[in-house]
Amino acid sequence: MAAVEAPLPPAARAPPGGAAEPPEGSGALVAALGAGLAAAGHPLLYVKLLVQVGHEPLPPTIGRNVLGRKVLYLPGFFTYARHIVEVDGKRGLFRGLTPRLISSTLSTITRGSVKKAFPLEDMEHVSNKDDVKTSLRKVVKETSHEMMMQCMSRVVSHPLHVISMRCMVQFVGREVKYSGVFSAIGRILKEEGILGFFVGLVPHILGDVIFLWCCNLLAHFVNTYAVDDNFSQASVIRSYTKFVIGIAVSMLTYPFLLVGDLMAVNNCGLRAGLPPYAPVFTSWIHCWRHLSAQGQLFRGSSLLFRRAPIPAACFPID
Repeated sequence: MAAVEAPLPPAARAPPGGAAEPPEGSGALVAALGAGLAAAGHPLLYVKLLVQVGHEPLPPTIGRNVLGRKVLYLPGFFTYARHIVEVDGKRGLFRGLTPRLISSTLSTITRGSVKKAFPLEDMEHVSNKDDVKTSLRKVVKETSHEMMMQCMSRVVSHPLHVISMRCMVQFVGREVKYSGVFSAIGRILKEEGILGFFVGLVPHILGDVIFLWCCNLLAHFVNTYAVDDNFSQASVIRSYTKFVIGIAVSMLTYPFLLVGDLMAVNNCGLRAGLPPYAPVFTSWIHCWRHLSAQGQLFRGSSLLFRRAPIPAACFPID
């Protein structure tokens, strides 16, 4: 299986209670910074989504693995991005960016609003002086607080996320059905009703919640039982524990991200959400089972070294 290179969910922040309250007026700066990062990384997300829906416009190439055996490699990110530029120009790499920026901004604003409504200073932070039971209780309490912020921001921003996904996958069938934010809102309301804005929400939230709890609890247990306070670099190791654990946990929760994105574009009138790319799913569980049966639950998790699903034995031996 290819190495998972899935970006960490928004829940992968500093350890609970480890971040200081931002100064007054920093919300706009955080939102602007987040928008800039989202714009810079949009081509990567764009290519990843096209791979997730199964769009492979370029033929695989023959290469060799570390054992010297011939294998088929699908185009990596840079080759795929070059193809998009050839078809749509450089601006084509930023298809669907506007609704994604709005979604990112809504997420940031929602998290800030929840923080103001439930200030962190009202909560007990984990201290090295706490005993095991007390520190665990604080971690659970603070993780619950972080989970509430993450779930609220996900619900508020998800409608624009759906629109962004659908704008991007129009590349597959060369459609123009979703040509703008407001027209897309009207079309979804007309064709699918209010629930159309929340398709794929459940697996996204489940993935966020599982990721958050696994990261915080595992980091707590590692820092408590595996890192010796007598070690001179203990504080440095603890500062990186959650980051390392987050990478590992993101591999396990990637299928939730994949299923959520596929449900967002499934059966919406676009070629990428209809057969032969995907059957019409009745629920996200149906989608999960379909991908699992095909061994595709990690499709799109790696964009650099992508092996085609054809065994190397199919090639003639030199």
